[in-house]
Amino acid sequence: MALTVGVIGPEDLVHKVIAVGGVSGADRLVPLPYRHEDETLDMVVRAQAEADALLFTGVVPHSLAAAAGLLDRPAMYVPYSGATLLRALVELLRLGHDVSRISIDTLRRGEVMETLTEAKLPTEHVHVLPHRAGLTSRDLADFHLAAREKKGTRVALTCLGSAFQLLDHELHAVRLAPARHSIRSTLQALVLATAGAHSGDARVALGIIDLPTAHRDPAADRELAADLRVLGGSLADLPDGQRLVVTTKGVLEEVSEDFTRLPFLDDLGARHGSAHVGFGLGRTAAEAEALARRAVNRARSVGAVAGVVSMADDVDIVIDADRGGADGTGPDGARPGGTGPESTAALARRAGLNPKTLERLRELVAREAANGITAHLVAECLSVQQRTARRILKRLERAGVAVPTGSRHEGQTGRPPIVYRVRL
Repeated sequence: MALTVGVIGPEDLVHKVIAVGGVSGADRLVPLPYRHEDETLDMVVRAQAEADALLFTGVVPHSLAAAAGLLDRPAMYVPYSGATLLRALVELLRLGHDVSRISIDTLRRGEVMETLTEAKLPTEHVHVLPHRAGLTSRDLADFHLAAREKKGTRVALTCLGSAFQLLDHELHAVRLAPARHSIRSTLQALVLATAGAHSGDARVALGIIDLPTAHRDPAADRELAADLRVLGGSLADLPDGQRLVVTTKGVLEEVSEDFTRLPFLDDLGARHGSAHVGFGLGRTAAEAEALARRAVNRARSVGAVAGVVSMADDVDIVIDADRGGADGTGPDGARPGGTGPESTAALARRAGLNPKTLERLRELVAREAANGITAHLVAECLSVQQRTARRILKRLERAGVAVPTGSRHEGQTGRPPIVYRVRL
């Protein structure tokens, strides 16, 4: 599969990534350099038309893009590891600098201390400012200058090019750059993740269309074929008079606006009096067909005109007749005709959740209205594992009531959690 990766960061690091990454499996690496990290969002927008995935040269531009909600495709950043720090310290020692009194930004404190301890270097006069969302180059520069004035540090190590420019004439500063190993391993992981995502989009999706008059009215077949042309798949007869439609997960997801509406459902209902549509998304064609049958059976229990998308992880997304949104709701979550918010039972059915679970989530959303919610908060609220909490948030996202708005840095190790704005 031919993949294009857009590389975003300062010009020198972008060129380094492209030089190192040429043998990592990406068919094409597109340089998207900026002069200042404030231009990150412009580079991301520019990449949307030509890149399958995005590789950022550091955590800062990645965080800016994530906070702006622009990461709509696989994206990773090259980490600045302990090896990066150790290489810089060895060079400083070679040049005769005192590495016992240094200030370091962006890296995690634990990683810095572990690296120095393993190198048998003192740590009592080392000062660290870990990365967190919202820190600017001026903030980093002020941290290093304050460390010199108040703590007596001799050398500043920064991961941000714009901070280095501010510090260069004020004290001895070193700009860290990612190690070649980190570049290669991150790019390889990104290529694999992107290929996996594309493979998932190309996975077969099978749909069963149950129309009470279709098997008796030949003209209905011609109209049905026209209705389903938007799916770009094929249509076949089943022995029981139902119709089988074959498409792909990616096309179905796009046409149904992330499984929140079926644009042809109302027309089918109007022509036939009732219409039930079930789509199955499985790992194999046999599993997809079994899920499609489960979906159409559930659609019959929902109402006269309904659709259901069933997935392999026991998720059933219910879509009522298309009156402006999934399950008959408008884009703001209100029922047609101004009858108020969508009921708990209807939303729970559409998202594949227990109504009691949804009520507890409503309380959490009300408490965290100003900050948004994360998988960690959901896990604490429902007393479940974070993996389960992430799956619940994905169900709400597919149901059209949760939108990822960025990420939050809370001092923990690993990738920052995704923050969702949820409307329940």
